[in-house]
Amino acid sequence: MATGTVLETVTLEEARRVIDAAAGKASEIGQPMDIAVVDAGGNLKSHVRMDGANIGSITIAINKAYTAIAFQCETSDLQGMTRPDGPIYGLNDAHGGRLVVFPGGIPLVRDGSIVGAIGVSTGSIEQDQLVAEAGAAAFAGVMVA
Repeated sequence: MATGTVLETVTLEEARRVIDAAAGKASEIGQPMDIAVVDAGGNLKSHVRMDGANIGSITIAINKAYTAIAFQCETSDLQGMTRPDGPIYGLNDAHGGRLVVFPGGIPLVRDGSIVGAIGVSTGSIEQDQLVAEAGAAAFAGVMVA
């Protein structure tokens, strides 16, 4: 067996804390959500589909989290650049169509390193972003109103 350590990533306990905070915000605004957390490699760590959330949004939430870790930015940051007149138009077709280039995906940062990401889907893009921000803030230890 090889010796060494695995790249530090989001723990299951942290993923649950992120999901709990995001689900709390979703309940507060009255919009059930699909909420996913991926690890540093973009692999699914945890997912919750709240009662009433869209089944079709499961994959979108997971892919928003994947996109945020793959490009080390919020998915909302990719919106303008991927429009038809943008410099990376067509990016959403890369990775077998797995990339999502609208709000709701946010990297999770610990001590200056991205160690995972959250992805949220089912509401409007504004609601998805708000709920993802609540989850990311809980990871960072910040309280969000």
